Amino acid sequence: MIFPLQELVRFEDNVYEITCAASRRAYQLSMVKDAGIEENDGKVVSLAARQLFSKQVEYRIEKE
Repeated sequence: MIFPLQELVRFEDNVYEITCAASRRAYQLSMVKDAGIEENDGKVVSLAARQLFSKQVEYRIEKE
């Protein structure tokens, strides 16, 4: 599974925002070659989403 579905169902905020944040976080993880990627069978997006849903990593929307 790419995105943790149960967490997404329980998520009460903007789904588009968390999806964009997960995509950006996945890019960051892949660029630094995070060790957690191998532990997660190479699934970068699901690792990023898990970090966001568990609040290991937080995101914010910047106003222009």
